Amino acid sequence: MQSRDAIRVIKERLNIVDVVRRYVELKRNGPRWVAPCPFHQETKPSFSVNEEKGLFYCFGCQASGDLFDFYGRINGLDFRDTLEQLAAELGIEIERGGRSSGGESRQRERQSERQAMLRMHELAAAHFAEALRGPDGAECRAYIEKRGLSDEIVERFGLGWAGRGWQSLTDSLRRAGYNLGQAAQAGLLGTSGTGRAYDRFRGRLIFPIRSLSNQIIAFGGRIIGGEDEAKYINSADTPIYKKGEHLYGLAQARRAIAASGEAMLTEGYMDVLTLHQFGYANAVGVLGTALTPEQVKRLSGFASRLLLLFDGDRAGRKAALRSCEMLLTRGLSCRVVLMPEGEDIDSLLRGQGKEAFEALQAKAQEGLRFCVDALRALAPRESVEWARDFLGHVEVPELVSPYASSLSRQLQISEEELRRGAAVRLDARGGHAGPAPAATQALKARQNMRDVQIMIYAVRYPERLADLRELGADLALRSAGARRFWDIIEEWGAEETPYHLDERQKKFWFAQRGPDKPPLETGDWELECLRRDLETYYARTKKSSISAALRENTGNSDFAADLEYLRALKETLENGHEQS
Repeated sequence: MQSRDAIRVIKERLNIVDVVRRYVELKRNGPRWVAPCPFHQETKPSFSVNEEKGLFYCFGCQASGDLFDFYGRINGLDFRDTLEQLAAELGIEIERGGRSSGGESRQRERQSERQAMLRMHELAAAHFAEALRGPDGAECRAYIEKRGLSDEIVERFGLGWAGRGWQSLTDSLRRAGYNLGQAAQAGLLGTSGTGRAYDRFRGRLIFPIRSLSNQIIAFGGRIIGGEDEAKYINSADTPIYKKGEHLYGLAQARRAIAASGEAMLTEGYMDVLTLHQFGYANAVGVLGTALTPEQVKRLSGFASRLLLLFDGDRAGRKAALRSCEMLLTRGLSCRVVLMPEGEDIDSLLRGQGKEAFEALQAKAQEGLRFCVDALRALAPRESVEWARDFLGHVEVPELVSPYASSLSRQLQISEEELRRGAAVRLDARGGHAGPAPAATQALKARQNMRDVQIMIYAVRYPERLADLRELGADLALRSAGARRFWDIIEEWGAEETPYHLDERQKKFWFAQRGPDKPPLETGDWELECLRRDLETYYARTKKSSISAALRENTGNSDFAADLEYLRALKETLENGHEQS
């Protein structure tokens, strides 16, 4: 069935209380079920589930949503993986791809290829794990013992051994009936000039890389002996794996991160394993690449705070600066710990113990302060350019002002100068680069309130968007954020909209439809109130410059005709702006 039908059927067949009970010990409290929240550390029962409405809400961390939101958040899954897992649980097959038979056939073929690659990776992981336990794995086991990794960590992360032979995994895949060409496309095998397949990973300690749905999608390998070869090699990008989108250890760390609200971010496989062994179960690694926007987005679904752990050399400082910039502009909080010279996480924890590591954490610099200190090494002009560029990329408008004030104070730069440099980008996102006159602020407040009123109705009654459009509500929306929100509702409808919203939009959605809101029974009355407000707004609009043309071309007080003209005029202006 199609996704929308699957969502409806899953909600009909699964009770949110039963789903939540898999992870949380709920207790009845009147019409609701309550418990300590599983998404942040607490002991009070601030987490509430409304069985009748199928929604949950935490009064502490404001986590909210339906059973899809809960299941995805507790398991660290995006909506697509959540939908597929719950559908599979109920034996529901979800339709994929386009409507044409050719499109559907190709989509089924791609899905079949993906599933085969996932099964090959599971076989490869079992092959490597068995090799580590066997006679051929003795030298790798000796290295693991030397590095002090416990059996529990080896088991939890599924470590393995790729022997030195060229055909070991190849033969296993062949015996299992897999296409070796497809195995090469999946990154497990290489192909010689004569077309013969061979093992890509040889003589290496193997680190399986898991997706958030806990499927093995790639491997990393550290050379054991043979130090003239590359120390680490990683799976290349494949149909099931994009390096810049995943983080090592996130599948194992996601619950600890969600519970604490903070993630530790480091660079290497061994660093992640050592941190977990010493009790830091919220540690993840960036998989041999600089931190990417996709990785930041993935982390932001679990934590609002990050502790960055980097080497103290020049490369480590540069990586920390770039990471701070990416996190701060997205609205996340971060602190930076730089390892002392000659030390890494593994040597520090094993040589000096947790006390030394905790002492470093206690002295961790706040992210923006770290950036400022790093900028002091640059020429003043470069510092100003960095600060302007940074402000121009801030994605959360309300953070622009405190960031600008802090940067101007610490860099001793005019705040007005900084804001002027970032004003164009801020304005494009509906931001505000400086203080506005009182009249302008009052006008903007009215516009914002009108946008809020329209979107409250659109969220409460998404099936009545056509009624709002008849009133010209879509034309009255002024903020880019409100228009984006409207477009999502229009595209996905009431059933799927919540799963395509960002965190801020989702909070608004459930705030208007949640357990504490009035029942959705007064749509006609709420629409009539909104109609009166919009008629007042359009009457006021006729006094503005744009309504001079409106008045001249209509002049008959016909509200419906005025709306049609205004809609056409808006389209003309927008087209002209796109062509200019």
